[in-house]
Amino acid sequence: MTTLNQNKWWLAAKSSPVVSLLMFGCAVGAIVVELSYPPPNYLFYNGLQQGQYLRLITPIFLHFGILHLVFNCLWLSLLGSRIEREEGSVHLLLLVAVSAAGSNMAQFNWSGSMYFGGMSGVIYALLGYLWIKHKMAPQSYPPLPNGLMGFMVGWLLLCMTGILEVALGIGVANAAHLSGLVIGLSIGLAFALMGVAQKQ
Repeated sequence: MTTLNQNKWWLAAKSSPVVSLLMFGCAVGAIVVELSYPPPNYLFYNGLQQGQYLRLITPIFLHFGILHLVFNCLWLSLLGSRIEREEGSVHLLLLVAVSAAGSNMAQFNWSGSMYFGGMSGVIYALLGYLWIKHKMAPQSYPPLPNGLMGFMVGWLLLCMTGILEVALGIGVANAAHLSGLVIGLSIGLAFALMGVAQKQ
């Protein structure tokens, strides 16, 4: 039984290497936060500093608590692995990089603070990307699970009310979530339109 489970784990990692590496990065980021709170400033995005472009990306790996890490990794596995299987590893990696940079810049410019992190902006980008591609070409791209888009948009709107900050005392990077969704929808729409044009 142990060997079978290990084989399943290895096959899943092998079929989605970028997703596996991103999840590993998230786990490392969560450990860094746990062991050195607050994390070093060079891991946060603080505007476009010359020669420090990796800081556009690094905040997505910082996770604050086990639930934050687990939920983001679950969504990343569900959405990211689908894109990686259908579009390829390079395609997913570029989508993650663009949505990470865009959502991190949006959150920083909106809040004025560099102290935020998590994969959620990218998760919303992956969600929007998959949703719009299916809507534009349902015969070519499988649908998301029933109700997933409605649930995630509802969660986004709930977070934007500020109720979680009041009730639970936790900060939510709403600008990163919203901008990530818009970025994913925009990129997905562009690729879907190109796909339709190529078939005509």
